[in-house]
Amino acid sequence: MRINPSECLIQARGLEKRYRRGKVQVEALRGVDMDVPRGAFVVIVGPSGGGKTTLLHLLGGIDHPSAGTIRVNGQTLETASESDLTRFRRDHIGFVFQFYNLLPSLNALDNVVLPLLARGWSWKEACQRGRSLLDRVGLQQRWRHMPGELSGGEQQRVAIARALVVEPTVILADEPTGDLDSVTADDIVQLMADINRQSGVTFIVATHNQTICRFATCAYEMRDGLLHPRSQPS
Repeated sequence: MRINPSECLIQARGLEKRYRRGKVQVEALRGVDMDVPRGAFVVIVGPSGGGKTTLLHLLGGIDHPSAGTIRVNGQTLETASESDLTRFRRDHIGFVFQFYNLLPSLNALDNVVLPLLARGWSWKEACQRGRSLLDRVGLQQRWRHMPGELSGGEQQRVAIARALVVEPTVILADEPTGDLDSVTADDIVQLMADINRQSGVTFIVATHNQTICRFATCAYEMRDGLLHPRSQPS
């Protein structure tokens, strides 16, 4: 999907990613083009090993492509230095993972505010914002609980609050419902869609769950390193 450049948050052209697995060269991405408008809720569906996670890593500045170009919010990523990518991730990207990636020794609030403390926020200001976001994701009564005391859905809500705490340009969610039952999964995706609609933050969700496409403003299918637009959800 090609869009007006002024509305384009992410533009990728000809993305390729190759790496070696033993003596075998793996082509994880094979010429991916992608345009993402600001405020979109993008869903990428496809089987494991199809290239979804690799694509998110490139869009999030975790890795460099073997070929191709990436622009995110006007910033060129394919030639950026590691220090530039670190700043880019800090200032623009929120990550949500399948297995939550919460620190087990910190309670819910501490997990959420950690990125703010790393930026030099005061404890008081960080806690005020962290509590506000935990309220936003429905955990206003659970902020003192440790991750081990929370259900999977609650842990993912903490992870979403943590991703939002620095007001990112885009949130990249890699299989965010993969470890959840179907009812909880629907609740989590509905929460992300509500946040997208109300705050305007762009989401890119990679998943094997086809039903999530009903929440998308634009959807793709990824298979064997190739990205194909899906029919616009009705």
